[in-house]
Amino acid sequence: MATTITATMGGLAVGSQAVMAANRPLFKASMKAVGSELGFVTSQLNGIKISCDPNQFKLPSTALSVPFRPSLQPVAKRVCPLTGKKSNKANKVSHSNHKTKRLQFVNLQYKRVWWEAGKRYVKLRLSTKAMKTIEKNGLDAVAKKAGINLSKE
Repeated sequence: MATTITATMGGLAVGSQAVMAANRPLFKASMKAVGSELGFVTSQLNGIKISCDPNQFKLPSTALSVPFRPSLQPVAKRVCPLTGKKSNKANKVSHSNHKTKRLQFVNLQYKRVWWEAGKRYVKLRLSTKAMKTIEKNGLDAVAKKAGINLSKE
């Protein structure tokens, strides 16, 4: 049983040959270009033919250039800049003693710290251990030891 259905939608002609075949593979899709004046595209997945008059749609002669912008913003590393603490690899142990790998992250906090030499606050992402070290030794000494220039931050 074969029927032909043709519809026109805004200059786009769509025609299909519906053939009942039980042995046809379901997901085998092959695309063929047929015809010189009309571009036909046929899919064996569902038997739909799509044709378009190439003279009807004019493409711009110059290619459109769009600047590349990544969709995701870069994520800050989970490393303390002053102490160098970073994630620790560990095992998550279940009740049945089944071990799976996991990461133990550093306790990082965003903190505004008063910088006495610059007479201003500096916003840093510090580990709680670094906060205790800054309280004990001072921000200038800890930053100098870590090799961080606070004037540009």
